Amino acid sequence: MLQFTDLPACTGGTLLQTPATAASIHQLLIDSRRVGQPSGALFFALRGPRHDGHRYLAELYGRGVRLFVIDTEAAWEGGLAAFPEAGFLLVPDVLAALQAVAACHRQQYRLPVFGITGSNGKTIVKEWLAQLLSPDELICKSPLSFNSQVGVPLSVWELNPTHTLGIFEAGISEPGEMARLARVIQPTLGLFTNLGTAHDAGFTSAREKTQEKMQLFKNVDTLFYCADHTLIHEVAQAQLDSRRTIRFPWTRQRTLFDSQQADVLITIHEASAERTVVRVERARPLPQEHTFTLPFADEPSVENALHGLTVLLWRQVGPAEIQRRLDRLQPVAMRLEMKQALNDCYVLDDTYNNDLAGLSLALDALARQPRRGRRTLILSDVLESGLPANELYERVAAQATAHGVERLIGVGPEISQNQGAFTGLETAFYADTEAFLASFQADQFRHETILVKGARRYGFERIVAVFQQKIHGTVLEVNLDALVHNLNFYRRRLQPGVRLMVMVKAFAYGSGSYEVANLLQFHRADYLAVAYTDEGVDLRQHGISLPIMVMNPSPDAFQKLRQYHLEPEIYSFELLDAYLAAAQESPLPAIHLKLDTGMRRLGFAEEDVPALCQVLQRNLGHLRVASALTHLAGADEAQHNDFSRQQLAAFHRMTPQLEAALGHSIIKHALNSAGIVRFPESQLDMVRLGIGLYGVEATGQEQDALRPVSTLRTTISQVKTLPANHTVGYGRRGQAVDHDRRIATLAIGYADGYDRRFGNGAGEVLIRGQRAPIIGNVCMDMCMVDVTHIPEVHAGDTAVIFGEGVPLPELASRVGTIPYELLTNVSERVKRVFVTE
Repeated sequence: MLQFTDLPACTGGTLLQTPATAASIHQLLIDSRRVGQPSGALFFALRGPRHDGHRYLAELYGRGVRLFVIDTEAAWEGGLAAFPEAGFLLVPDVLAALQAVAACHRQQYRLPVFGITGSNGKTIVKEWLAQLLSPDELICKSPLSFNSQVGVPLSVWELNPTHTLGIFEAGISEPGEMARLARVIQPTLGLFTNLGTAHDAGFTSAREKTQEKMQLFKNVDTLFYCADHTLIHEVAQAQLDSRRTIRFPWTRQRTLFDSQQADVLITIHEASAERTVVRVERARPLPQEHTFTLPFADEPSVENALHGLTVLLWRQVGPAEIQRRLDRLQPVAMRLEMKQALNDCYVLDDTYNNDLAGLSLALDALARQPRRGRRTLILSDVLESGLPANELYERVAAQATAHGVERLIGVGPEISQNQGAFTGLETAFYADTEAFLASFQADQFRHETILVKGARRYGFERIVAVFQQKIHGTVLEVNLDALVHNLNFYRRRLQPGVRLMVMVKAFAYGSGSYEVANLLQFHRADYLAVAYTDEGVDLRQHGISLPIMVMNPSPDAFQKLRQYHLEPEIYSFELLDAYLAAAQESPLPAIHLKLDTGMRRLGFAEEDVPALCQVLQRNLGHLRVASALTHLAGADEAQHNDFSRQQLAAFHRMTPQLEAALGHSIIKHALNSAGIVRFPESQLDMVRLGIGLYGVEATGQEQDALRPVSTLRTTISQVKTLPANHTVGYGRRGQAVDHDRRIATLAIGYADGYDRRFGNGAGEVLIRGQRAPIIGNVCMDMCMVDVTHIPEVHAGDTAVIFGEGVPLPELASRVGTIPYELLTNVSERVKRVFVTE
């Protein structure tokens, strides 16, 4: 691990002041709002058009950050004397220093690393490649689309000794940038996705752009690409040293295959609206021919999947296993999402970027939609095409017409100025997104398919949202920023060096396991914990590489533990004997020993420890022990403090015996979310964060310091009048006594996880800022609320089931349960929407 004193050698900078204590670097920090555990955080004071990181030095110092990289000695009032305990590194260029530190970190690891670049599809190919290789590897990959000059070093910093493979994407917009990213990633393997018009404006020609992107692969051992992209093929042949780099291209052209210019020939054997069957031929090392089915039909997804398929062929994965992995591929939720919209419309959501190549692909997807009705294109200014505006929009108009677009809505000053290019189409133009939204009328869109294609700066996600406002449905909104806030709340309470295990069992307390785990991986949690082996397997298949503890393993799943590098919690002699027997055949992952100090559910009791030590000593060659843990039965309630301390005392008696038997120390952990707050002196080597991460402070002491992560929303299906003395719902439990009432029917019921105990007034929801009580019984798919006191309510309005205004702890107390139950009860049929602010 890099030390602060290593940085001058890494960066060429000058140490102005060393920190008061020796400092290992645990986190690279560029955003003052994202401070987690300040100990070991290294802040880079980056400058930008609208910000200067040097302005936040004093604030960060006050919050405990002690390590800083700056580019001027006169950046703060009071000078070094105002920061007596801090370390300061002075560099000419803070961004270059960030990249240099990440490059030094990368050099510590001798493992294969994929570098991915191209005009389109980088993020999708990265995510799919991680999914396809996850059964074999522990993968570190770029989060989301972190492919910029800042995003790449932050991604590479996530490498740690547990990883066996890295996958990082790199994006550029001008000459000179790729060489900097190549020094950070240091790829041993390369994948060039395709070549389009994105960022053309930054280069003199397409060839110059291709040559610049190819700089990423200067020192790779093997490069994968599609030889049908002629310019990529030519530049790879001319620019890469064949003695250093093996080119492994695939093609759909038999002439290239027969002339040995491509290693793999792929032909479309069969295509439908939902899948594509391809025939694959290889001539070397031995002639082979196989047929595979891709779970996609649109051309962008097919090409992206074929890149991953080619890598699996190169790795000599068996055909049956390749098909099994292809079947699991899931669309990446950042482009071309089909969403049901108002008035029997559907929206193709491609609000991620906007260039000519991407537009062509999106229009191709629009043209293939089998739905009846007209096709509408909502399009922002097309950026960075490198073409004169009149020529650019003539091309856009020709593409739109060729793909069956009947109506075009242009948003932006440039497309509006060139509206004359769109003759033959029904058109409307707006200066900006706000102008479109201000004039939006739902009745103008009926029974049509609408492609929403916009550059990121136009915020077209707001347009997609307005098309979905009237959809009846139930959504669990998970605020990832709130989750990070809560994570940092607990991290700030940890002693230096204490590790953090985070519970993502039970679908991450209902929030969505993979999405939460991916965020935790990026924010450098030390361990994850799941309840059952299948939960851990699912995380691995989605590319999660953090160590994972399985709390309830079963002997029939031991082979999966081995295959997916999952570490079981062992709590009985019977389970330990079964694990040892399986370990005799081939090595198994390390185990975690559960000690029962008073919970009386699972675990080895104190009287079992001598016999347990004997078993451990006899099997030192077959067994690795990672940790010992116990579970406090009443950590969240002061009335049980004495019992909690008795449990901790028993744990302190038991663990030294285990370590003596093993001959080495092990990780020890006892505290849950409540314990972190109430027993800070007993954090030991690691703590386990559960419900607190999701916004519920179990002790009630510091609930105001946490942010609610999950908001469960539904829509009103219908509003009607219930006459006096009439009833509503099963069993006629809901009655209008003495006077008429207005009743709203909500599109949520107990099949969605809304507890039946909330019926008959026990539960309340929030509509238009006011509470409305449940009337009658909760049904399977719906329930009713009394909105007599909210006269403006109408069908299509949103109702908040829990979240801000109807907090989980309050709802749980109303029906005599705990917030955990309400969160975990939310059915998986309820769509999860992940948001950042």
